[in-house]
Amino acid sequence: MQQCQNCHSTVGFTASDDGFFYCTVCGAQGLETFSSLIDDDTVFNNYSNTVTRPRQATVIAAEPISQVKPSAPSQYDHPNILFDDLKEDDYERVGDDVGPTNPSDFGSKKTDISYEEYYSAIRSRYLCGIQIMIQLQCRVLVERFNVSSLIVGLVGPIWLRLLASTRIMNDDWAEKVCQDSETQTQDDAKESQPRGKYRSEPSNFYGRRLVMIWYNSISTNIPKFYSLAISFLACHVAREAILPTDILKWSLEENLPYFAAFGEIEKNLGPNSDACPISAYRMFRPIRAISSQKLESVTADIAKRIGLDLPPVNFYAIASRYCRQLSLPTEEILPMACRICEWSMPPELYLSSNEYRIPTRACVMSILIVAIRILFDINGYGMWESSLSSPSSVSNNEEPKTEPDIEDSKLNVSELLQNLEAKYKELHDEYDYSSDCPSYLNYCKDALFSGLGPNEPEEKKLIKELWDFYNKDTGTSTCQVDSPRSKNKRSRNAINGNQDNVRGSDDERTPSTSQSNRTSCIKKQDECSRKERAVRRMKLDMEENKFCYISPRTKVKRKDYLHYARRRKDVYIYAVHADYYVLLRSCAKVAQVETRIMHIAVLSFERRLNWLEKRIDESLHYKQDVNDVCDFCCDESVQIAGIG
Repeated sequence: MQQCQNCHSTVGFTASDDGFFYCTVCGAQGLETFSSLIDDDTVFNNYSNTVTRPRQATVIAAEPISQVKPSAPSQYDHPNILFDDLKEDDYERVGDDVGPTNPSDFGSKKTDISYEEYYSAIRSRYLCGIQIMIQLQCRVLVERFNVSSLIVGLVGPIWLRLLASTRIMNDDWAEKVCQDSETQTQDDAKESQPRGKYRSEPSNFYGRRLVMIWYNSISTNIPKFYSLAISFLACHVAREAILPTDILKWSLEENLPYFAAFGEIEKNLGPNSDACPISAYRMFRPIRAISSQKLESVTADIAKRIGLDLPPVNFYAIASRYCRQLSLPTEEILPMACRICEWSMPPELYLSSNEYRIPTRACVMSILIVAIRILFDINGYGMWESSLSSPSSVSNNEEPKTEPDIEDSKLNVSELLQNLEAKYKELHDEYDYSSDCPSYLNYCKDALFSGLGPNEPEEKKLIKELWDFYNKDTGTSTCQVDSPRSKNKRSRNAINGNQDNVRGSDDERTPSTSQSNRTSCIKKQDECSRKERAVRRMKLDMEENKFCYISPRTKVKRKDYLHYARRRKDVYIYAVHADYYVLLRSCAKVAQVETRIMHIAVLSFERRLNWLEKRIDESLHYKQDVNDVCDFCCDESVQIAGIG
C-alpha cells in the first residue's frame, strides 16, 4: 500500500480527471503514481493547474455569500439592464479540517474561498460596476443635459449584446485566461511561489496572482471608457445632437460620472470581499482620458461587434447648433446646407471604426462651409481686406473691382466676415473648473484626487486649517505682486507719457491749419499701418497652420466657385484667400478640430460634389448606340410579342 508523503496515511488514493491521484485524507497529490490512460500532453497541460492552484477535496457545507449589495430601484434602471445571472451569490465553502493541498502551502494562512469563488466575484463585481457607471451617466444625460429618456431603454440591449460578444460569461473563461498568461510568459521565466501576503490566493505556474490576471483580462476586454462609448452610442441611435467632444468635456468636468464614479459604485456594491481583494478605487478609477476621435471609433466598433446598423449623424440638429454658436443666419443657410447634404449623402456622416478618419462633426461643418460660400459668394474677392479700410478709403475705390452683383452683396459679406472674426476671438472651450482658483481646487479635491484623502488625523486637521486660512485670505492671496518687469514697464509708460505731454505742449504752439493737416496725415498713416498690421498678422497665423496667403482676385474673368489646391514642399502647403481662411478657422474652432483638418474635410467634400456633378452630366448627355443592345432586345420572339 502506498503511503502519502504529506500526512503519512495509508488509506489510499483516488484518481482524478487530470490523470493524477490524490490522498483521500488530506487531498495531497501523489507524486509517484499517475493514470496511464492519460497521454503526456494532457499531463503537461494540467501540471500547472494541479500544482499551483489550491484544490479542495471535501465539500462540507454550502452557504450563500452576497457579493453585490443591490441598490434601490430607480426610474432609470431599465429591466433589460438588471440581469441576475451576473450575480453568483451561492458558493461552496470548504471545511476547516481540510489540510494543505501543496507542500508550499505549509505555514500559510488557511482560507475557505474556492478557486471558482475568486474569479466569479471579480467578474461579477467588475461587470456590475461598469453597468452602474452606465446607468449613472444615462441619468445625468437625461436630467441635466436634456437628452431624450429613450437612451435608458437603449443601453440595456447594447450592454447585454456587448457582453455576449466578449464571451466573458462563459464557464471556461477563467481557465483560458490562466492558460494564456502562462503561454505568454517569457521563455526564461522560472517557476516561483507567490509572496506570503498572497500565498492563500490562486496563482499560475509562474507564481503570479490570478486575481490580477483575471482583472487585467476583463478590464482589457471591457475597458472603463466603454461606458462613455455606450452612452454616446445610445445618444447617437436616439438621434440626439450629442458629440464626442461633449461627452469628453462633461466627463473631464465630472458633470458626467466617470473619473470619480467609483465612490458611487462602491456605495451600490458595498465594500470589496475577500474573494475580490481589489479596491473600488483601483478597479473603477480611469487612469487617463481618451481623445474624441478614439471615442468615436470605439463607438463604431462596438456597434459593429454587436451587429447594430447605425444611421448617419443627425445633420439638421448638429448644423443648427453650429449656426447658433457662430451667430449665423440660420433661416438662410440651414435650408441650403440640408439640400446639399440630402443630395450628396457623404459617407463621412457615418461613424467609422477607423481612428484616423476625418470626424463626422468635421464633415457636418464642411457642408456648412460650402453652403456659406455659395450663398455669400466667398471666392477670394478681398472682402476681408476691404473691411479693414475706413468708409473714406472705400469711396476712393481702393478695394478691388468686381462684378456688380458682388458689389451689391459686399456689405453682407463684410458683416459676415467681421462677425466670424469676432467669434473666433470670443470662442474658448473653457471648462467649469478653470474659472477661478477655488473652483479648480475643489475640482482637484472632488474629481482628480477623489479617494486619496489623508488617513492620519493630523493630516486632516492640517488640510482643514489650510483651507480655512485660504478662504480668509482670498482677497490678499489674489492680489498681484509687482515684479521688476512690471515696474520697468510702468516706468517706461510714465516716461512716454511725459514725452507725449511735451509734444502736446509743442503742438499747441503751431497754427490750427497745420494741426488739421497733420491730423489728417496721421489718420491716413494709421489706417494704412493698421491694415498692413492686420494682413501681416493674418499671414503669420496662416503660416503657423501650414497655409499660404493669396492676394485678392482683381481681374475676374468668370464668376464661379473657386476650388483651392495644395502644394508640396517639405510638407503640404495650402494656398487660400483671407476671406475663406476667416470662415475656415472660425468653423474649425467651433467644431474643435485643427484648421488644416477642417480644410481637408472641405476639399474632400468638394471632390465628392464634383464627382457627382460629372456623373450626372455624363448621364444626361449619354447617347445610346444602335448596336449597343442586349440579347433580350434582339430576341425576335420578344419583338413579335410587342415587348422589344
